[in-house]
Amino acid sequence: MTADDVLEIYTLLLSHDVQIWLDGGWGIDALLGQQTRPHKDLDAFVTFDSLPRFATALEARGFVLKEIWSENRWLPHDGHVPLIARDAAGSEIATAFVLKDARGREIDIHAVHFGDEHSRPIPAWDSDMAFADDALAWHGTILGSPVRCLSPAMHMQTHTGYPLQDKDVQDLRHLHERFGVEYV
Repeated sequence: MTADDVLEIYTLLLSHDVQIWLDGGWGIDALLGQQTRPHKDLDAFVTFDSLPRFATALEARGFVLKEIWSENRWLPHDGHVPLIARDAAGSEIATAFVLKDARGREIDIHAVHFGDEHSRPIPAWDSDMAFADDALAWHGTILGSPVRCLSPAMHMQTHTGYPLQDKDVQDLRHLHERFGVEYV
């Protein structure tokens, strides 16, 4: 997943009114304002209400479902949603999944709910993660273009509960050095 790929997908989703925040390697690199390593995928959070527009836009670009994460929670939804519906009836959609396209680009998505525009996001997937007030208020840049991303502290939080790879440790070290946040 190149920086150009990220901007193409991010811009496409914004043009379809999808609320998206970058997470993971690209989210950290956006906060740092530079690419620090190669990335195999794009990790992001989107609002649950944006999922139908998200799936429709990416299906039109040739993306298919690669994987449903074990932490996925199937949630009711009115109407058919491509790619992430549980069955042909489409009455339930996935909240934690990976899409891929023929070029090998992967997008790892976790959906969040908002009670209202002033409330903290709540994971739609099976998680007890708590978002800080400013968790989604941060911006970074990719190739000089502004993107919304998770806060440095929230990135630290999303990198817990599983064994970290060397690249993850490097990412967290960069966050600590730039923003002074500690690993939780």
